[in-house]
Amino acid sequence: MNEIKADSIDHELKDLNRTPSLREVYQTISVSKEWPWWRKMLAFAGPGYLISVGYMDPGNWATDLAGGSRFGYALLSVIFLSNLMAMLLQHLSAKLGVVTGRDLAQACRDHYSAPINYVLWVLSEIAICACDLAELIGSAIALKLLFGIPMLGGVCLTALDVLIIMSLQNKGFRYLEAFILALILIIAVCFGLEIFFSQPDFTAIAKGFIPHSDILLNSEMLYVAIGILGATVMPHNLYLHSSIVQTRKYDQTHIGKRETIKFVTIDSTVALSFALFINASILIIAAAVFHKAGHHELADIQEAYQLLTPLLNAPLASTIFALALLAAGQNSTLTGTLAGQIVMEGFLNIRMRPWLRRLLTRMLALIPAIAALAIYGEQSATQLLIISQVVLSLQLSFAIIPLVLFTSDRSKMGLFANSWWIQALAWSTTALIIFLNGKYLLDFLFSLL
Repeated sequence: MNEIKADSIDHELKDLNRTPSLREVYQTISVSKEWPWWRKMLAFAGPGYLISVGYMDPGNWATDLAGGSRFGYALLSVIFLSNLMAMLLQHLSAKLGVVTGRDLAQACRDHYSAPINYVLWVLSEIAICACDLAELIGSAIALKLLFGIPMLGGVCLTALDVLIIMSLQNKGFRYLEAFILALILIIAVCFGLEIFFSQPDFTAIAKGFIPHSDILLNSEMLYVAIGILGATVMPHNLYLHSSIVQTRKYDQTHIGKRETIKFVTIDSTVALSFALFINASILIIAAAVFHKAGHHELADIQEAYQLLTPLLNAPLASTIFALALLAAGQNSTLTGTLAGQIVMEGFLNIRMRPWLRRLLTRMLALIPAIAALAIYGEQSATQLLIISQVVLSLQLSFAIIPLVLFTSDRSKMGLFANSWWIQALAWSTTALIIFLNGKYLLDFLFSLL
């Protein structure tokens, strides 16, 4: 049946020479135009949660912990701003996939020359490996904290998650979405409990969401704010979202596409609200526990774990924190697999078996992790997380600029091309992200001198 379906899809797209992205799950979830709005909304719900996990991965934890422990609740406004930017970019990514039937990598292959596409592919692969490195380290830290497994062993153990991915994809895309959502709910419950234990100042939290001039005037606060913004938007999510929205089989008319864009935007916006809650929770807990207790220089995940229980006098506080970290690491690494498959197929038009693709990506992340841990010990874990975020910041502009260009191009998008005010917002967001990531990179390089 799967072979017949694949042949049918290939036949339909043969004249256009457009093999669909993630062919094995392309249009496998039907959405009837006769359904009521609430049923359609539920049918389109799912892809947003897959992309939301990239915004709450272990790479964000260190910056959120640093922000809360050093400056209390003041940088909550930065987390909120970064989340708004993410919502806009993911809307554009989903719209590109819905309207053109091409993911971002395929759109680049259609538009740019072969040499440029090879460069963009290499940069994307480096970014995915860097992201995988952060998730691998985060999961290994969690395994050590929960079960006492040495980090070197934990790093190797996390390579087995390819088996989870394969079994879920073989059952159907909805199973993968359900598994991701379950892990997100575990993270949300864990942080809900941590907030209950920490008893934060809710008046100060409300004030923290209001931007203020101290963020720009205080150079130390600005540096941490740049780190939070720079670590938020993940380049592989833009490729991922433009592809997985095509797992739905929707009406291909103008009205059908407009309705689909509305529902996938609702899906990603709601899902990213969960990411906002998670990232804000990490900073709130750091402010309520560590900043209040005078631990203003804390940015290490393992140190935070060790201090939570004694400071809160809650025996389960540290365990819950580590469980959330493990769920976050596993969640992000699952979506990284799909992103890797998408960029390889999109830029090079080369298909590789998902298990082989996953194994290759994981091996490329394992090598630097094992080497650093073996040479420098477990204290290098936090530094590896920082390096992974720097690498991601380098690649981000190479994904955002084509996305904004393509979705503003009437020859590609027709009536769905970005309006002037969306273009203004998108280019302003792009310029801000490029500037902040550039400054973050330069600060990192200068710190090494």
